[in-house]
Amino acid sequence: MSEATTVPTHCPYCALQCGMRLRPTAAGEQPAEVVERPDFPVNRGALCGKGRTAPAVLSSRVRLTEPLVRCPDTGALEPATWEEALAAVADGLSRTRAAHGADAVGVFGGGGLTNEKAYALGKFARLVLGTSQIDYNGRFCMSSAAAAHQRAFGLDRGLPFPLEDIPKTGCVILVGSNLAETMPPALRYLTELKENGGTLIVVDPRRTRTAEQADLHLAPRPGTDLALALGMLHLVVAEGRVDEEFIAARTEGWAEARAGAMSHWPEQVERITGVPVPELRAAVRMFTEAATGMVLTARGPEQQSKGTDTVGAWINLCLATGKAGRPLSGYGCLTGQGNGQGGREHGQKADQLPGYRKLDDPAAREHVAGVWGVAPESLPGPGRSAYELLDALGRDVRALLLMGSNPVVSAPRAAHVEERIRALDFLAVADVVLSETAALADVVLPVTQWAEETGTMTNLEGRVLLRRRALAPPPGVRSDLEVLHALAGLLGWEKGFPADPEEVFEELRRASAGGPADYAGISYRRIEEEQGVFWPCPEPGHAGTPRLFLDRFATPDGRARFVPVVHRAAAEETDDAYPVVLTTGRVVAQYQSGAQTRRVAELNAAAPGPFVELHPRLAERLGVAEGEELAVVSRRGRALAPARITAAIRPDTVFMPFHWYGEGRANTLVNPALDPVSRMPEFKVCAVRLERVARDDVTDA
Repeated sequence: MSEATTVPTHCPYCALQCGMRLRPTAAGEQPAEVVERPDFPVNRGALCGKGRTAPAVLSSRVRLTEPLVRCPDTGALEPATWEEALAAVADGLSRTRAAHGADAVGVFGGGGLTNEKAYALGKFARLVLGTSQIDYNGRFCMSSAAAAHQRAFGLDRGLPFPLEDIPKTGCVILVGSNLAETMPPALRYLTELKENGGTLIVVDPRRTRTAEQADLHLAPRPGTDLALALGMLHLVVAEGRVDEEFIAARTEGWAEARAGAMSHWPEQVERITGVPVPELRAAVRMFTEAATGMVLTARGPEQQSKGTDTVGAWINLCLATGKAGRPLSGYGCLTGQGNGQGGREHGQKADQLPGYRKLDDPAAREHVAGVWGVAPESLPGPGRSAYELLDALGRDVRALLLMGSNPVVSAPRAAHVEERIRALDFLAVADVVLSETAALADVVLPVTQWAEETGTMTNLEGRVLLRRRALAPPPGVRSDLEVLHALAGLLGWEKGFPADPEEVFEELRRASAGGPADYAGISYRRIEEEQGVFWPCPEPGHAGTPRLFLDRFATPDGRARFVPVVHRAAAEETDDAYPVVLTTGRVVAQYQSGAQTRRVAELNAAAPGPFVELHPRLAERLGVAEGEELAVVSRRGRALAPARITAAIRPDTVFMPFHWYGEGRANTLVNPALDPVSRMPEFKVCAVRLERVARDDVTDA
């Protein structure tokens, strides 16, 4: 097959942003087919099932192709013209603003939006609507790791080194990540690590497909990762494995962090975590005896009400052993969503302006306001974080514009969030499909997908990538940038919101210039020629920065900061009424809220619905058989799913994937308790009880 007949692009799903090529098809249910792209360095041609089947969602049979407006007489969503739909959105937003003030209008974005869309959405919220009430679902993804990164290193980029460095290091500690199912093409990096003589330690309460690859698997009780990291640091000190030279030369705050760790002796940590002391000692020995090493975290330790401190404890371990700021060493976060990195860099987060600038920084406000041609004092201040914004819907926030998110499924305490969304005076949703959230909207706007638009994404390495338009969208579908351009015009802003993505990117470059996430030297042409460009890249002649912190950290004095932390319990511990811990996660064939992947027959055949994973001992105690319907009950609600019995999970823990709506909606159960720094909800730990259920007693939840 000739490459001339294909268009180079990237998968629309996770933060690997695997390279692929699309070949338009002349006929058939889907308008394109995927062709491998072995020259792209991240995945080298490999794709998971979601990537291979991504064109299925391009089919007009499964996606939105015309605007919908709710009829006041029937209450149903009915087809409308674009002019009618946009006028209804502009009217709903402006009426709310006039009646209740600018902050009564909210904006909720998504970690899958391109950099251009994220930038334009933040600008639209703050200029056109004048609201501070904007955040995005990336707050639910890696915000705790971002906060810990900022505290320790002065800069947050998911991985401070390229993925290609992972197989070359001596030891990797992988905490709370199941790469084999969440990012299958990335598993090869761990396989190559072992082939090269390196060692792999996996920390996970389940013996996942990833954990099966490990030289050592530590299975702590959910919510105790902080104690585990502190216990390991205690042993590093007690066994004389501290890199005193590195600490003296390149860090601050060691004495306080050391004192915190020394109060967590191994036997105490074993009681808290359930990880035996010999395994703790083995992990410390493997990590410290390797000449180089990395700690990589994902949602397991991050989605906790103490997630920032938990990640901070793992960073402290890296710093104390000299495994940071050096080649083939460091701490990294495995960002989840496709543009989770770029999405938080350019202004759709409640407290940030483009270039990863802080909204409450006068110099940052002056710079961005200058690019936008407005007075700095006209920009609103920081607003509510994602869950706090959703919780305020129908009360303080009366109207919402939502792009690229499905919080009715993905938000914590999801049934409550659904109630708040239903309580809105007005809801407008721009989406590819009629998601469960879009189905509640007053206006639904059908927008283009990854293959039908041009735009940049920033993957988990900080590599800025370009997705070129490969196909024309169906008639009746417009891009998000076209939507914002039209709405801005209707609301009195005829200039400043171009619909052309490259024009938006050129402005983004200027807005980010001089900021922590500096894109000033990146262009569409460079991205294509160089297979992506790593930020920061402050000027066109700059090579980009694949590896951060090798000479200095991004703090004022160039030194990394130890942050003293101590273990504390989860926001909700088990008791007699709720004696089991629930943790949630993903399965390989579905993605996030499932709004798109649940429309792909091949993926549904592989993962048709929710389940409850529990240990045989727990199943025996409850008298539960494989496949039997179970109710999982928390203080927030009830979910139903069949039992999946496996010895690969702790006996005191159950697991549910969170991709489904209805009676199996796992996020109905989870606790929205927030981390005080990152405002991350505690998805990974909540107390539940299990109840056997007769099917004739089941009703939709």
